[in-house]
This record gives sequence, structure tokens and C-alpha cells, in this order.
Amino acid sequence: MTDSIALVADLASRARAASHRLALLTRGEKDAALLALADAVDAASPSVLAANEEDLQRGREGGMATALLDRLTLDAARVAAVAQALRDLAGLPDPVGEVVRGSTLANGLQIRQVRVPMGVVGMIYEARPNVTVDAAGLGLKSGNAMILRGGSAAASSNRALVAALRTGLAAQGLPEDAVQLLEGDHDAVKALMGARGQVDLLIPRGGAGLIRAVVTESTVPVIETGVGNCHVYLDSAADPAKARAITLNAKTHRPSVCNAAESLLVHAGAAEELLPGLLSELAGAGVTLHGDEESVRLAPEGVPVEPATPEDHDTEYLDMEMSVAVVPDLDAAIEHVRRHGSGHTEAIVTEDRAAARRWTAEVDAAAVLVNASTRFTDGGEFGFGAEIGISTQKLHARGPMALPELTSTKWVVEGDGQIR
Repeated sequence: MTDSIALVADLASRARAASHRLALLTRGEKDAALLALADAVDAASPSVLAANEEDLQRGREGGMATALLDRLTLDAARVAAVAQALRDLAGLPDPVGEVVRGSTLANGLQIRQVRVPMGVVGMIYEARPNVTVDAAGLGLKSGNAMILRGGSAAASSNRALVAALRTGLAAQGLPEDAVQLLEGDHDAVKALMGARGQVDLLIPRGGAGLIRAVVTESTVPVIETGVGNCHVYLDSAADPAKARAITLNAKTHRPSVCNAAESLLVHAGAAEELLPGLLSELAGAGVTLHGDEESVRLAPEGVPVEPATPEDHDTEYLDMEMSVAVVPDLDAAIEHVRRHGSGHTEAIVTEDRAAARRWTAEVDAAAVLVNASTRFTDGGEFGFGAEIGISTQKLHARGPMALPELTSTKWVVEGDGQIR
């Protein structure tokens, strides 16, 4: 453990020195660097894909679940997409220096609150190598040095990507230590979580176990990114075509991500019309269904719906599985979400504007949607560029986190000799 503490202290010291340089960069310098990083990732695509195949082979041999293999997989199109995300970041406004608020006091003092970089940001995440590039780009644009700890399943991919990113930084005359990869065993992760005063912020991104461990064990301030037990509620006034399209998209478009729907709620007044066909389509798409008694009763012959356990309604499947429940009314739907939801994304399908207003007012989640798929809760879809994660907590940041959420603020006060 002593060696791990020394390793993290060294990385953090070098990151701190790099952050001082990054904090003073102009937007033009940052944007040029982001374009250089994108070019470096594109140039490294063959080596990145070869490294990714090493990770995938280990995963297959180790019996990795299909959903996790999907998260881990890179192909030429995905590598090009993460490089393009860096170019897209270059087109976004620079948050550093933005005046959040300000005024001139009666005594003539001019005060303003401005955005400044966090400094050194650590990330602990699982088998998603695209996060490595997204985090590096967002860190650079917001003036932060990044210490990245990816999951062991993506070790080869992350190593190749970080090498490319550091090459891009060096090509622009910027410190390579603005992006560093923390390797080593679990002791290295514990050392990062204990590096209070050396690391300014820690962001976990992954499954419930990872997030819980980082939140409970870290002495470094943590932004809790969310487990996504997301619901789609089909109200009695739901349009059948919208209900079908939204439910299928929310569940099957990419089931391994946190904004995929895990639970379907249907108003009892619409269940006879909506549920049989929807259950049939979901099952036909390969979704394993866990339903309450009424859902099982309404399932067409030949459509398997397993009787749901209480735990099924609390589960983030991250796979082609879904819990289903018929609820008597909107109140019951809201109560179900309060009891089982994770505070990530909750969607209602309804043509009743009063029901929609109640949903958005009474459901407590980072994102509440009306007549739209849960898959839209995403920094890119919201127009923020690549996101660093989706926060389900309520302090500092909530929902998709992008550039502004990677800044703090300072007060700048200018006077002309005033004394108190």
C-alpha cells in the first residue's frame, strides 16, 4: 500500500504542475490542442484496435457478459467517433472565465463570480475505453489535469489511448502529464480515493458496486454518477404509437448504458390495449420480461413473462431484461418510481398535459421526460458535447455533466482603496 500511495502522490504532483499551465490557456490554445488530440487518436487507430482485441479476447475467455463486451468493444467507427467528439468539444464555449454573477456595491466595490478549473480531477471507471478520451478532452477544455483509472478489463485499450493523447499534447507543446493513467492493483485505487489535498475531485462511473465503494470510502470529494433504474410510464392518455416507439427505443436501442429503461409501468386503464402487443414486441426483440401478476395475465399466449420478485423492480439490468408492472393510476406510478427509482431518468408517455405537469413536478430525478425516450438523457444529446458522467446527486452537479460541471468558481473583487 505504501508503494501505491507514493505512486498516486507522484502522479498527483505532476498533474498539479500540469494544471497550473492548463489554467492559463486561452480558448484558442485549448481548441488547437483538442484538434491535435483528435488527430493523434485517429493516427493511433490501428494500435488502439489491436489493443482492444487483446482486452476482448481476455473478456471472452473470462466469460464476460454480452452487455459488458459491448461496452468494451471498439471498432474503426467507434474510434473515429471518439476522435470526432474531441473536435466537437473544440467548437463549444470555454467555461473558464465565464462570469456567473456580479454587481457593483454601494461603496463602489465591483464583485463578480467567475468559473475556474477544479485543478486535478480523478476518474475511476469500468470497461468503457471511450470514457478515457471523453474525460481527457473535457478535462483539457475546462483547464483540468486528469488522472484516469479505467477498469482492468480495458487495460490494453486505455494504455493505447492515453499514449495517443499524450502524443497529441506533446505535439502542441503542452505537458503530457495533463492526462495520466493510473495502473496497479486495488491498492492503487484506494490510494487515489485517499489522496485528499492532492486530488481536487473524484468521479466514479460504472456499476452500482463501484459507485457505492468510491462514495463511501473516498476522502477526496466525489460527484456521484448514477445507477440508472430508469422507468417508462404509459399513462391512461398515452398515444399507442408513441408508447410503442418510446418503450422499444428506451429498452432495446442500447441496453448496456445507464439511460436505458429498466422498468415499464402501465396505467390499468390502458393496460388491456397497450400491454399485450408491447410485451409481444419486447419479447420478440429478445427482452426477458419480469412482470407483476397483471402483466403475466395480459401476456399473449406464447410470450414468456416471468413472475417478478421485489428485487426485479430495483434492478439495473444493463441488458435485455425489463421489469413490468400495471399500476392503478398516476399517483401509484409516481409512488412506484419514488420507491424503486435511482434518481436518474423517468419518462411519461401521455397526451394529458395535466398528467405531464404532475410528472415533471412530483418525480424527483435528474431528468424527467415527457413523450420522449430515456435514451436522450445524455450530454451529447443535450448539446453539451461529450459528457463526463450523469450525476444523480443534488450538490454542485445534477444530470449530464459536461464542461461547466468540471469548474468551480472564485470571487474577484476590485476596488479603489475602499476599507471596511
